[in-house]
Amino acid sequence: MAYRPSKNFKKTLLGGGAFLALAGLNAPAALSFAEEKYHAYKISQPGYQARFGSWKLVDVPEKYRLNAIHAALLHTGKVLLIAGSGNDQKNFDAGSFSTIVWDPVNNTFKDVPTPEDFFCAGHAQLPDGRLLVAGGTARYEVLDGEVKRAGGAMRVKNESPDKAVTLKKGTVFRSPSGVEYVSKFDVTVPKAKREFEVGYHASGKMKPWETKVTAAEARVFVEAVQEGPQALTTQAAQYEIVGLAGKDADNVYGLAQKLTTEKQDFQGIKAAYEFDPVQEKYVPASPMKDARWYPTLVALQDGRVLAVSGLNDVGDVVPGDNEIYDPETRKWSKGPFRYFPTYPALFLTKGGKLLYTGSNAGYGPADKGREPGIWDLETNAFTPVRGLTDPDQLETSASVILPPAQDQKVMVLGGGGVGESDKSTARTAVIDLKEDNPVFREGPDLPQGTRYLSSVLMPDDTVFTSGGSRDYRGRGASDILKAQFYDPAEGVFRPAADPTVGRNYHSEALLLPDGRVATFGSDPLFGDADNTRLGTFEQRVEVFTPPYLHRAGGNRPALGDGPQEIDQNGRATFTAEDPGSIVKARLMRPSAVTHTTDVEQRSIELELQKTDDSVTVTVPKDRTLVPPGWYMLFVLDGEGTPSAAKWIQVK
Repeated sequence: MAYRPSKNFKKTLLGGGAFLALAGLNAPAALSFAEEKYHAYKISQPGYQARFGSWKLVDVPEKYRLNAIHAALLHTGKVLLIAGSGNDQKNFDAGSFSTIVWDPVNNTFKDVPTPEDFFCAGHAQLPDGRLLVAGGTARYEVLDGEVKRAGGAMRVKNESPDKAVTLKKGTVFRSPSGVEYVSKFDVTVPKAKREFEVGYHASGKMKPWETKVTAAEARVFVEAVQEGPQALTTQAAQYEIVGLAGKDADNVYGLAQKLTTEKQDFQGIKAAYEFDPVQEKYVPASPMKDARWYPTLVALQDGRVLAVSGLNDVGDVVPGDNEIYDPETRKWSKGPFRYFPTYPALFLTKGGKLLYTGSNAGYGPADKGREPGIWDLETNAFTPVRGLTDPDQLETSASVILPPAQDQKVMVLGGGGVGESDKSTARTAVIDLKEDNPVFREGPDLPQGTRYLSSVLMPDDTVFTSGGSRDYRGRGASDILKAQFYDPAEGVFRPAADPTVGRNYHSEALLLPDGRVATFGSDPLFGDADNTRLGTFEQRVEVFTPPYLHRAGGNRPALGDGPQEIDQNGRATFTAEDPGSIVKARLMRPSAVTHTTDVEQRSIELELQKTDDSVTVTVPKDRTLVPPGWYMLFVLDGEGTPSAAKWIQVK
């Protein structure tokens, strides 16, 4: 039954001479005022909140407000918010990089020293609960018309098999015509590779001899020392390195073909760190081989992490050179070669293959790497999957493994056209990976075309979606102040309470251990409907309390004492005051989200056994279904009300 206010409330709100006098002076303003008051009253009512939930802004002290580009839930229950330079070149130029740890229980905040610009890095949960953060920003983009000095990629060759060569930032490369270019970063070129054959010496003894030396190569971005057309070139040439003499000058040189004043894209870094959630600090790890900006990091079944795509150190999409991080050695090794656009949504599926849903967050040509498919890392085979409508609108779409993960169904929601397109789609689609030849099938439409939709798995097996915008980065005041639940069992959306803060580009949402959802960030291009005023980054934090917590009041299931890791049989036993009220259990992996991309979150159904005073859960042994790491354990009653989570480690 729809809620209706009492007659007395209507009289108080709408009656009275004062209101009539005001209406006579400004009827539209008075009506708007009345509607706002009525709406505020309606959404505060217990009946409304038990059906749709509620939103509340978090009180964030000014000194801790930041441009949240990345958000990750730590196994301490705290939330790591990473800005880096926060899409603010002034911060980048000043070397001012930010990270905050927020404790949602006590609403306390802590500044964390941030050693690199992790703006637009990648991240993944590691088995021991640390968060791997890799990549970030080496250089901000320079737009068309603003590039004053010709620049581009310089390939640095080293023909010496005896030593590697390091050229510091500021090294000068001189063209055959005398035009000089300066490197913007340090670059190390390995030794050249010697090849040998074994043959017989004149003495009759076998002896190896050198047959070939293959020059080593590295790459660095260079920029002309002087402005002017004389520095523009599209012709291949060899460049002298100023300051080198003798054999070094003969062996080490530059090669470049295209040095122009075209737009220069963001450039990535190679740095990698582990964030320690107990010490609350970054710990350096070995750097990646390739620089990456906008990469996706995917946790694998053996605890290692695959790093894919990103813009490299000269601003090009990494052409397919992926790499794997081993948390035991804290080093990287070569991964299978495959090209993807930046921030591709890649999900570990049962059996160990990765599903690429086609969701991504931008850079790369429209006709390359956009097709969804199943990727076998062992053979490097890629099998396309069909069935998606609006396949040209997968950029800025959301993707999730629907709960429970055992069903192996993955959903794609919304999205838009490539780049700054004004296209957006309301399309959703679901693929069932248990089928012999899985294809996407249409799901229910979103209320409208939506880019940047936040999608969060909930303990009751629903998917909470909120925010986004119709147009690119909220152009035309197109933020969508709507939220809804998707019910996988029935295949329908149900409305939720409307958020009060718009969220588009650079926004995040994640599930908290108490069952609520926290939302962060938003980076609108403009601040008005006419697109005449530049937008400002949204620093407010808003938290959604789902209907199940309003319906339950203080009566929700609870687990007592128990272990912090599962035993060798995959079991864990907890005390419980009322085991009979508990009907199911879910193991939920904590989020690590950025740019609408969260390949971490998954919800696993657990076997449940009960005694008079305890509950035992059993975790599946298949690590392709349950990758090693820390998880939130929720138990639920027959009404779908979850407990607060217990943290437990799966090894």
